[in-house]
Amino acid sequence: MKEYFKLSKKKVFIIAELSANHNGSLETAIETIRAARRSGADAIKIQTYTADTITLDVKTEDFLLKQGTIWDGKYLHDLYKDAYTPWEWHKKLFEVAKEEGLICFSSPFDPSAVDLLEGLDNPIYKIASFEITDIPLIKYVASKGKPIIISTGIATTEDIELALKTCKEAGNNQIALLKCTSSYPAPIAEANLVMIRDLAERYEVVTGLSDHTLGITAPVVAVTLGAKIIEKHFILDKTIGGPDASFSLDEKEFTQMVKAVREAELAIGQVDYNLTDKQKQAKNFSRSLYIAKDVKKGDLVTHENLRSVRPGHGMHPKHLPLLLGKRYTKDCIAGTRANDQLFD
Repeated sequence: MKEYFKLSKKKVFIIAELSANHNGSLETAIETIRAARRSGADAIKIQTYTADTITLDVKTEDFLLKQGTIWDGKYLHDLYKDAYTPWEWHKKLFEVAKEEGLICFSSPFDPSAVDLLEGLDNPIYKIASFEITDIPLIKYVASKGKPIIISTGIATTEDIELALKTCKEAGNNQIALLKCTSSYPAPIAEANLVMIRDLAERYEVVTGLSDHTLGITAPVVAVTLGAKIIEKHFILDKTIGGPDASFSLDEKEFTQMVKAVREAELAIGQVDYNLTDKQKQAKNFSRSLYIAKDVKKGDLVTHENLRSVRPGHGMHPKHLPLLLGKRYTKDCIAGTRANDQLFD
């Protein structure tokens, strides 16, 4: 089987989410992909649906947004009609991403979207938070044998376990779970980033963050908690507006996030109690025992004439209590390194 992409626990995989941030313009979508590459993203993610494949064109209370979202007052069909990425754009977007050296992949929302993406050699599939209960869709996606990234924004443990079971029964073990707070924007106090580590330990999968908070704090903290995937909405220019503009990062902000994530990644390092060459050199500035004032042979060793000071070329300070009360074996001037031949 061809390996399209391998989920890794080594380097953080940074995804720029295009979503609706093209605002209906193919040229804007293309320029956004190019800006994502400049910002340091590893991948660009799009969404593959139409208003008719994701909902019904029905104007009843059930289909009216009124849950305290930034889209309240809109009917679902109208929102998705405005926000979708035209399917005829997909081939071009995949081509541009490849030219830019970015991985391009998508979130499908029904089997026909999967079929379209398969024709484009889509390398990764993303299951959006609200689709984690769509088991037939997950089963169909998993059957394609490609890595699957699943957001857990509205998921119970039962939802997560059923989604994982569905993937594995389809013979697909290339699964990552993303902590996600399904609010737009999401309050940082509700991020619950500690779940990133718990998801990894509980389900033994690669984990990460699909972030809807404002700013870049949550992604950086997520990396320190073990996140190996960071997904953040990306927009070319917030002034173009659109359904997701308010919680998206522009090129400057996304670049700052990438830099901070990479620095956090470096800062985490690894468990290693061995000293580097620089640390060994720095150890010279630690404390050690030195003669603190001129002494004659036969003088008693006291706190006044033998002290623990910087630098670290003399005897270890742990020996000081044992040396006090002994006598010097030779004359010494202040600044002489203490050694065991100086004491009787």
